[in-house]
Amino acid sequence: MAFTYRRLISYFFRGLLFLTPLAVTIYVIYAIFIFLDNLIPVPIPGIGILMVLALITFVGYLASLFFAKPFFEWFERGLFKIPLVNLLYTSIKDLMGAFVGEKKKFSAPVIVEVSDSLSRLGFITQEDLSGINLPDLVAVYFPHSYNVSGNVFLAKREKVKPLTGVKSSNVMKFMVSGGVSPLLDN
Repeated sequence: MAFTYRRLISYFFRGLLFLTPLAVTIYVIYAIFIFLDNLIPVPIPGIGILMVLALITFVGYLASLFFAKPFFEWFERGLFKIPLVNLLYTSIKDLMGAFVGEKKKFSAPVIVEVSDSLSRLGFITQEDLSGINLPDLVAVYFPHSYNVSGNVFLAKREKVKPLTGVKSSNVMKFMVSGGVSPLLDN
């Protein structure tokens, strides 16, 4: 009887391990879809999100046009002059640019020797710090596990070594998962 009970508990936890991430992923995607769809209230489900996507694409198109670019730059300069808005806007813009911009920032995974017996995985975000009189340092971002935050350390170049043979997306998943996700694709 105890053997069957343990097996039943094992099956329950195995099912929980499979279904919980699936359910949370589906719920988050659903919540984002509903939020975006409700930004433009249209009675037909899905049309609101299509309109939002079309609007974002249209604004991106306008921002790339030669004659509209000065307007976008003027608007952005106006945002930079408002103290709290400047801080929020530039931080969000830099973060978005790190993931989807032309100069992606999390594409150079490295391992940093912190001490003789301790190293950390991170991403180089700034190669050249000579503008602040630190030519022998680089900026390395260390994401936190299970969190959306992280730390940036300035490390000596000789203590920072590139990780080769591994995708930067796998390194990010490995760090954010607390080292649980595999570094190499199976």
